Amino acid sequence: MDIERVSNDLEKIISEESVILVNEPMSKHTSFKIGGNADIFIKAKTEEDIKQILRYSNENNIPLTIVGNGSDLLVKDGGIRGIVIKVDIDIFKIEKINEEDYIVTVGAGVKNGYVAQKLLIDEIEGFEFASGIPGSIGGALRMNAGAHGSEMKDIVLETMCMDKQGNICVLSNEEQEFEYRNSIFKLNKYIILSTKLKFKKGIYKEIKEKMDEYANWRKEHQPIEYPSAGSTFKRGTDFITAKLIDECGLKGYSIGDAEVSTKHAGFVINKGNAKAKEVIDLIEYIKEKVADKFGKEIELEVQIIGEDAKK
Repeated sequence: MDIERVSNDLEKIISEESVILVNEPMSKHTSFKIGGNADIFIKAKTEEDIKQILRYSNENNIPLTIVGNGSDLLVKDGGIRGIVIKVDIDIFKIEKINEEDYIVTVGAGVKNGYVAQKLLIDEIEGFEFASGIPGSIGGALRMNAGAHGSEMKDIVLETMCMDKQGNICVLSNEEQEFEYRNSIFKLNKYIILSTKLKFKKGIYKEIKEKMDEYANWRKEHQPIEYPSAGSTFKRGTDFITAKLIDECGLKGYSIGDAEVSTKHAGFVINKGNAKAKEVIDLIEYIKEKVADKFGKEIELEVQIIGEDAKK
């Protein structure tokens, strides 16, 4: 692929709102702060821009990767070929239905923390569980993010998406096929544009207390002082994955700058300059040790994309 030519072509067909970056380090766009370069990285601000990029990539047979805020993403050291779209649609609208009920429309690129703060100001409850979840609404939907006994599926009414041919569709809650850390969006058939969430009227003091409680819990129990992609592994059907990793004596075990957190064994962290290969090697080591000791197969919650570095 001629990166310069493709970049010039794309600049002609998308709006000035969106930003095109060439040979962009993905370490700048993931919470792990790890990853090689994307050939072309586009912060897409509008539905029309995404549609035009899709059309161009389809017509020219250029690989296309969709990302959100990169909070559950590990990009390999060789980076990503073709075009990477970061969906950065940032609409936010509160609609009061009656004295108790609200519908809030949120763009896929809006950060979860921003949503939580805006709802707090308007005394709208129901999003407190997600106030400390890193990343954007699009990513939270894709993985049906959850905490403290609640999940995204509990508050979603419908979601506006685009298929890979550029057609707009609206999916109901049921059609999004939410499961534990899973949804229809993980099949990569749809690009999330925006979603409608349902909430109730609350009381500022009570909402704030919950948010503070959850923030303190996270600070106490999770290694938020280090770059990571959140919880590395999914919870097992009949076991707590972090507990098994801990019982294997793996807290603090490291390969290069990739380390099993001493605070929470379910987190692999970047102690400074970890390479994706070090993280992946550590993940495989953890899986092997847990399988040997307990006969359990543990699954990744983190998504790994991109190419290995060339030798």
